[in-house]
Amino acid sequence: MRLRAWLAAGLLLLAGCAGAAPRAVWTWERDSYEMLQSPREAEAAFAFLQSRQVDTIYLYADTFGRHNLIAEAPGRYRDFIADAHRRGFKVHALLGSAHLNTERYILPAQRPQARAMLRRVLDYNGTAPRESRFDGVNLDIEPHLLAEWGDAHRHELLRNFLDVSAAWMAMKRSSRQELVIGTAMPFWFDGIEVEWRGRKRPASEHLADLYDYVALMDYRDRADGSDGIIAHAAKEIAYAERRGKQVVIGLELTPNELQKVTFHHRSEADLARETTATQAAYGRSQAFGGFAFHHYRSYRDWVDAQRK
Repeated sequence: MRLRAWLAAGLLLLAGCAGAAPRAVWTWERDSYEMLQSPREAEAAFAFLQSRQVDTIYLYADTFGRHNLIAEAPGRYRDFIADAHRRGFKVHALLGSAHLNTERYILPAQRPQARAMLRRVLDYNGTAPRESRFDGVNLDIEPHLLAEWGDAHRHELLRNFLDVSAAWMAMKRSSRQELVIGTAMPFWFDGIEVEWRGRKRPASEHLADLYDYVALMDYRDRADGSDGIIAHAAKEIAYAERRGKQVVIGLELTPNELQKVTFHHRSEADLARETTATQAAYGRSQAFGGFAFHHYRSYRDWVDAQRK
């Protein structure tokens, strides 16, 4: 384990010398609320993320349990974000939740909930001091999780997703706020052609046109090969270059029975090597927005396990 740690440190140093790519981390409900409510938890998170060169926190900003802190206690967000900014982090409001079944927010009947979710963030940003405002929003709304998803309904569901995405971006424009909004998207959306507003093309292209950036769920444990991280991001990077958008490449760290979708069974040295290879492939592209890791708690547990 000690040798692995040295190898990981060396590869991280090498990546840093070449100009480290931006790194984000998804931070889900429980961890986000603990950071907001406990200075000790926040301090531990900041220290860990800085040690891993993470510079952007996707911080959950919706209901958890019986509370919605962004509405009930916005001061907690103001204090946390201001502290994060002082330390050099950017903070995006993370919207989407398995707890709330937000994949259903794409359905017409649940559009009011979908709009209200983003409205709370825009309202918060509109009244917060500059140093306490969110830098962006990351929407993790995954229509493919719906029970209705399948060959018979997926095109209709994707059109619903595009409709609500367009509504969210219209809300942003109306607010005139300086924040970027992106969506999480599986890499295989580039293989589903959808007709929307008179144009038939891959769902990935429709989404890239709508949002400021996409966080591509490029969940593989190797950079190279036809089933690797680089190959699965190729179409999205090429399209984003043409459209002046960005692609953040998401990597998985949580356990999964299908090992190839996660780094959980691999080491920090492996992660450093594969991210370095991916950056070598795309680092010169203006469309490459770095990496996002899923998710904070799994990342810490994974690192801690390798230290034992």
